[in-house]
Amino acid sequence: MPRVIRTAVFPVAGRGTRFLPATKASPKEMLPVVDKPLIQYAVEEALAAGAENLVFITGSSKRAIEDHFDSDLELEAALAQQGKQELLETLRGILPRQANCIYIRQAAPLGLGHAVLCARPVVGNEPFFVHLADDLIDAAVPCLAQMAAVHARHGGSVLGVQTVLAAETEKYGIVAADPESERVSVVSRIVEKPKPGQAPSTLAVVGRYILSAGIFSKLEKLGRGAGGEIQLTDGIAALLGDEPVRAYAFEGKRYDCGSKLGYLEATVEYALKHPELGADFARYLTERLARGL
Repeated sequence: MPRVIRTAVFPVAGRGTRFLPATKASPKEMLPVVDKPLIQYAVEEALAAGAENLVFITGSSKRAIEDHFDSDLELEAALAQQGKQELLETLRGILPRQANCIYIRQAAPLGLGHAVLCARPVVGNEPFFVHLADDLIDAAVPCLAQMAAVHARHGGSVLGVQTVLAAETEKYGIVAADPESERVSVVSRIVEKPKPGQAPSTLAVVGRYILSAGIFSKLEKLGRGAGGEIQLTDGIAALLGDEPVRAYAFEGKRYDCGSKLGYLEATVEYALKHPELGADFARYLTERLARGL
């Protein structure tokens, strides 16, 4: 019987060098898409999938994430005094009371696999989510909730995947998988950032995972892989010998907010959907395009 997934792990220790100087003093996960930072979208997705324990694997210069999810009684009192009730409720709704935030410092930048391993004392022997906030996925049913439904049917580990261009395989972990049902495949092989022409497929893992606790014993035995880091992909490859790992082609639109272009695309699309700004922003874009680029 598959277990209910109660814990989500957010590896947020990266320095976000592609967004310097904006990320010199502020985490890349705090970059706003319209009026919410990326990490808040990530947390909301995990909560919608049933997570209660939110584990942030942090590094230096990441205090802003802790502050964002902490209470600010002084600010709340000021908003209440000014009669700004709607803003006050928005602020208080950032994190529901049943959610638990746990912060673990990753002492050295040893890669995604090491970041996940840092969560072991909190996760224990239960399955858990891993969510990379760089990958913003706009979906009617949140991506992790879709994956949790797959896990509920099959158990084991589940990887969120999408098809990418053959020329882009060296940006991702790539899986070879045999179709099992609509959108679900059984993984037979996974390779970290293979060069075009050497990739087993064009099915890429994109920042969403459900992992069994068995991944920890695999990660702790790994040496450094690609880029001199402990690669989560290598741990999953080792896990394949012990249990089924499935790939799930999620429904929804993914924005690569680890790149400037993907971040700008997400900002535009989310602004157009915004209940307060959408119509005015669409009007502005129409008028701007009419004047020419």
